[in-house]
This record gives sequence, C-alpha cells and structure tokens, in this order.
Amino acid sequence: MTVDDGAPPLGGRAIIEQRWSTALFLHWRVDPAAIAGRLPPGTRPDLFDGSAWVGLIPFVLGDFRFLPLPPVPVVGSFVEINVRTYAVDERGRRGVVFLTLEAEHLLPVAGARALFGLPYRWARAGLRADEQAIEYRSHRHGPGPRPRTRIRVVPGATPVDTDLSRFLTARWGFHQSHLGRTIWAANEHEPWPLVDGELLALDDELLGDSGFAGLASRPPDSVLAMPSQHPGFLTRFGTPVRV
Repeated sequence: MTVDDGAPPLGGRAIIEQRWSTALFLHWRVDPAAIAGRLPPGTRPDLFDGSAWVGLIPFVLGDFRFLPLPPVPVVGSFVEINVRTYAVDERGRRGVVFLTLEAEHLLPVAGARALFGLPYRWARAGLRADEQAIEYRSHRHGPGPRPRTRIRVVPGATPVDTDLSRFLTARWGFHQSHLGRTIWAANEHEPWPLVDGELLALDDELLGDSGFAGLASRPPDSVLAMPSQHPGFLTRFGTPVRV
C-alpha cells in the first residue's frame, strides 16, 4: 500500500519547529496482533504486505523552537532515538505511534511530554561518525529499567525510493493517547532523502523494553539512511486535534 510522498498542508497553525538530520531507519516486520493492543483508541495497525512494522530510528534534532519564538537557548543539537510503529485512523490519517523516544536534552523532553503526551525518556545519548560508519548510543537515566542501545550503520550510495521506503518514512503526523483521548498531530517537511544502508552492529535493549523481546536478535528487514553529507531539513508540527 502506497503513501503520499509529500506532506499535505498542516491545516492549522504550526506550533513547534525543529531540524532533523543524520537519520537511520531500521525496521522489522511483525505480526499485526503484536501491536494492535499498543495503539491509541480509534486507530488500527497500518500494514504493508500484510505485516505491521516496528522501527528503531536514531537521528539528530536541532534548532528546536516553540513558534513564533526563536530557537530555545542552550538546547543546541541533540540525539533522539525512538521506537515506533504505524497506525491509521478512521479518517484515513496514516501516522507514527511512538513507543519510546530517548533524548539527551531534558527541556524539549519535558515540553513534548506536556504538549503531546509523547513517551519521551531522558537518556545519555550520542553520535559518533567517521569515514566508514555512523554510530549511535544511548543509555536511559533514572530509576527503573535503564535500557541501552548501540547502532552502527554504513550509509550507502544508492538512492532508495520504493513503496516500502515511503510507507516507512513518509509519515505526516502521529497518533498519541493524551489526557484520556487520542490526538493527531500533523507535521510537514520535505520528503526524506534516502539511501541504502548496511548494519554493522546492533546491541539493543529498547525494542525489548518496548514489548518486542527478541526482535533485535534477528536482522532488520529494512535498513535505510540519510545521505552522509545531507544537511537535514526543518520540520513543523501543527496544533494537535482530537481523533
């Protein structure tokens, strides 16, 4: 099933803007029944080739600001690593459902939890890039479980633009349970520039902590990356609406 490769208009006022760069996309096929109970009310699993999909996506987030204010001082750029799946609601809006978002800066974490109810977790996270590969690491702070991850990928040189790559990345909003209701928050940005990727190493506990024990022990069914020299792009999020 195909998705639109360009973002539709937000349909309202943008309230948050941020820059995304250096993204990697690791995805696994899963049985739709494995995610159905994890989705917000009013949504159902979004499927490709009969499968639901779970992603592990690290990237760098920068230029964070609450519009129309300037970028939040002292935040700078920081690493975020999320575990996510995909849902569609009764109006046909196809979006991301976040299961966890590990981020190394506390202020945007607190703001996004308050505005959207997103399951952000404060973590020590970082990026190391060399001529061969991109490596992300994170380790959650605080009491309780403190899962870690280490992801090392070589971005390729072959552009990728397929029905599957668009299904996994061309997502123009997210669904989330917040304050007893399901919300939809749209976003807009340029289409993801994607190349193939080679996974060199994966030592991950985030997938298991999100309810998918054993998933990281098998190779991903899809590995994609942003081109190594791409500067990233700005993304805007609209005011959330009730589903």
